[in-house]
Amino acid sequence: MIDALLARFPVSERVATAARRAAERVDPNARADVRASVHANVLGAFADEGVAESDFAGGFGYGYDDAARARYESLLARVFGAERALARLSFVSGTHAIVTALDACLPQGGRLIAAAGRPYDTLRNAVVDAPHSLVERGVLYDEVPLRDGRVDDEALRAACAAGVDVVFVQRSRGYASRDSLSARACGEIARIVRAVAPAALVLVDNCYGELVEATEPTHHGVDAVMGSLIKNVGGGLAPGGGYVIGRAAVIERVAARHYAPGLGTAVGPTLGFGRAFVQGLFMAPLVVGECLAGLDFAAALFAELGETVDPLPGAPRYDIVQAIRLGSAQRLIAFARGLQRAMPLNARFAPEPGAVPGYRDLVVMSGGAFVGGATIELSCDAPLRPPFEVYLQGGTSREHVVLGALFAADAVTKESN
Repeated sequence: MIDALLARFPVSERVATAARRAAERVDPNARADVRASVHANVLGAFADEGVAESDFAGGFGYGYDDAARARYESLLARVFGAERALARLSFVSGTHAIVTALDACLPQGGRLIAAAGRPYDTLRNAVVDAPHSLVERGVLYDEVPLRDGRVDDEALRAACAAGVDVVFVQRSRGYASRDSLSARACGEIARIVRAVAPAALVLVDNCYGELVEATEPTHHGVDAVMGSLIKNVGGGLAPGGGYVIGRAAVIERVAARHYAPGLGTAVGPTLGFGRAFVQGLFMAPLVVGECLAGLDFAAALFAELGETVDPLPGAPRYDIVQAIRLGSAQRLIAFARGLQRAMPLNARFAPEPGAVPGYRDLVVMSGGAFVGGATIELSCDAPLRPPFEVYLQGGTSREHVVLGALFAADAVTKESN
């Protein structure tokens, strides 16, 4: 693959040499067992569900008795080992689904604790800083700072002992130098919380982590997970939407908040996209597996070039995000512009840093997705602030991720000369 790509897309000799060495470091079968387990779980859900072609006749208008919606949500609940799922086009993003779930589960004047430090910028803005935020409407909010990049179990126990209604867990790293959390680690947080606050709910932001491991946080006892349908579970085919999956009582509360009390889960049309949702879920294990293989190569390539990467090549992965520390704003911009050259859409654009609603700093982004904002497709984000890390994410085929990494590396090395 490397030789074929280099023959068609020339890069500097330094990058080409590093790419060949990186390819030797990466075992293409390193994640085969996990990928097989994930795939078997999804195939089993389809076998148990018994999807029929007639189920794709989704509804319009109110969406009463939308067969595609009912079948898709049942599939998701099976895959996640959960009681219920709420997966709707009317959730416009993962952040929307997360904030809706938090708002639904917090009583008036309730206390919310972020267990894994400061959440990513847009979510924290919605919780704390933006007009009409949760804090503005009376929610008490605290964060448990990370200790050496990890969840501080003792500090979390102490925070929960003082009273808590909802504990929020961000599974992926966001824009922070911290470890992403495994599904099992999310379950361990739930056990810590319940030991001191049995009535508290534990809600997990599962964005970027779906189908990366053989299990999901809901298999390990969290009350619900939230995320976007145009990330992992969409398989590159879902046109939009978000989800909340977990205990039935939680799903009912979220549906009442999202639509209206008394309507619950009974409304919400799929607008003819049922086939894309269901097929996307069927393809998702393959797409996520391809993405992880490509990110392993990207980590190895930039490590060969002397950059600090996290995770390291071949290390366990709990999400589809690769952090690469580049050390300066100029190199971040060069990375984004190099990656942009590999995009199927807008490849001739040159990304520029800009203000993004909900972010404290200027952000440079690269993307050319067939579905706008679909980060299961190849993209990157980089806030222009120390330690000047870029976050490479997604990629529906390993060849595409490898090509993007080659172009980005070539641009960064030229910027450094």
